[in-house]
Amino acid sequence: MFIYYVFSSFGQMRTCKVTSTKERRFTDVTYKVIIKGMTSCEERDILNGITGAVNPGEVLALMGPSGSGKTTLLNLLGGRLIQSTVSGSITYNDQHYSKFLKSRIGFVTQDDVLFPHLTVKETLTYAARLRLPKVLTRQQKEKRAVDVIYELGLERCQDTMIGGSFVRGVSGGERKRVCIGNEIIINPSLLFLDEPTSGLDSTTALRTIQTLQDIAEVGKTVITTIHQPSSRLFHKFDKLILLGKGSLLYFGKASEAIVYFSSIGCSPLIAMNPAEFLLDLANGNLTDISVPSELEDKVQMENSETETGNGKPPPAVVHEYLVEAYESRVADTEKKKLMAPLPLDEELKSKVSSSKRQWGASWWQQYCILFCRGIKERKHDYFSWLRITQVLSTAIILGLLWWQSDSKTIRGRQDQAGLLFFIAVFWGFFPVFTAIFTFPQERAMLGKERAADMYRLSAYFLARTTSDLPLDLILPVLFLLVVYFMAGLKLSASHFFLSMLTVFLCIVAAQGLGLAIGATLMDLKRATTLASVTVMTFMLAGGYFVKKVPVFISWIRYMSFNYHTYKLLLKVQYQDIMPTVNGIKTDSGLKEVGALVAMIFGYRFLAYLSLRKMQLHCEA
Repeated sequence: MFIYYVFSSFGQMRTCKVTSTKERRFTDVTYKVIIKGMTSCEERDILNGITGAVNPGEVLALMGPSGSGKTTLLNLLGGRLIQSTVSGSITYNDQHYSKFLKSRIGFVTQDDVLFPHLTVKETLTYAARLRLPKVLTRQQKEKRAVDVIYELGLERCQDTMIGGSFVRGVSGGERKRVCIGNEIIINPSLLFLDEPTSGLDSTTALRTIQTLQDIAEVGKTVITTIHQPSSRLFHKFDKLILLGKGSLLYFGKASEAIVYFSSIGCSPLIAMNPAEFLLDLANGNLTDISVPSELEDKVQMENSETETGNGKPPPAVVHEYLVEAYESRVADTEKKKLMAPLPLDEELKSKVSSSKRQWGASWWQQYCILFCRGIKERKHDYFSWLRITQVLSTAIILGLLWWQSDSKTIRGRQDQAGLLFFIAVFWGFFPVFTAIFTFPQERAMLGKERAADMYRLSAYFLARTTSDLPLDLILPVLFLLVVYFMAGLKLSASHFFLSMLTVFLCIVAAQGLGLAIGATLMDLKRATTLASVTVMTFMLAGGYFVKKVPVFISWIRYMSFNYHTYKLLLKVQYQDIMPTVNGIKTDSGLKEVGALVAMIFGYRFLAYLSLRKMQLHCEA
């Protein structure tokens, strides 16, 4: 069997029928996962030969119990799951999936992946500016975002933050509509949704499904998974695919599902929600459902031990019967309907099969949009009272401990060297553990937006790393303004600004290390552990605790940004006073600057390669 799937042509309403190629008409569409054990590997079937078709103007519902393969099938149809363990044929207007289609498909995931500190209007406006075609002006894109807000009934909350776990924001139903708006803003030919009603009350769920029906009525194709809809929701669907243990139990009009199962002897004995009836069948539960005569005969011929206590056949027997009934009565007929080729012109076919991506903005525009979005989203975290209090309280304590220290005596210079080393350690430690969270926390958002081809990875990476810099450099300025003058360091504008520049270099280098660790591991627990060991090693090798490091391990200090920052701070303070301080020559410091600059670019390049590798792995 095939999965054949067809969607409406781009911006045009056409009557589409599903097609196949003769070479693959007997090939099942299957998906397997390989489970690796201690000594062996096992293949497990997730999907077993699913056939289906949906036309423009229709809403197709994928139903089934948990673990039946609904989300896997949805990901396959949406081009989100492309692996060697998938076989079969999925076609769009008689053409296979291509990169061109990514910008014409809307995919709403089950989890609401949104930035909590952006408002509803800002979220949709940034999506419009990134995803809508280049031919539209910025004003036209922003107008489209406003139109979607009114179309989805979000005008009352358009200036409200999305919110999250620790930020109060819009309601669950409004969040779901924002997620839908993020996808329909490009006027997609296809819209996929993974359980859009989960966690919503019945009224909000009905409003959400009504929105999907309105989208389909203008010639779009909508496919959604649904777990346990109410009877009112069920009657909103045009077509239905019922799955059980990865096998197809029914495909056809949703309104005819009860009629079909009644024809094979499975009728509800009491009035019940059609969705509950179908899910009971998919689970093999025949409570309050008539038992087919063929199934009764089969069960009676078997050993009585195979029957349950209430005389009903076991779920495995029911499942096998339903699969065989569909195969023998419906599957061949449906396959014959899918044999006629689509009457599409060659220009449309060439567009669909094109492997060329279509970006909604140039690289520079993508960078600028993502840069502005990053600053708006993270300014709340950077200027939280907790962080400001942490930095200023540390600065005041340091200023009091080193109050007006004397650089003219040996003891005073030793005390100041301790202060300068602490500054190097503090502004090396602090940014590392802030930057570690960057990519792991945004992994879901990055995966979602990259899957939709919203922007290039290089534009995202550069915008993400540079948008942090203006915010990251404000607190160090406040810190140095307090510490520098309270501690009585060299009162000269040039020395103050050189010290500030040195701290800036340390912060940006330390950030690079945090970004690289986070992007490489993508796991907060492992990344934090590795960063703790690395930062501690760099601190110990920083040149303050150990002056004479053994030769075989001395190379570590040259990789330590603490070491280079400490040397630079000493040289800035004492270059005009004495040739050496604590065994360190007070030369120009160009070597240390060069080392820090190399770390800034080297660590970031490693982080980018890790993100690129992760992206290629996901696409594979």
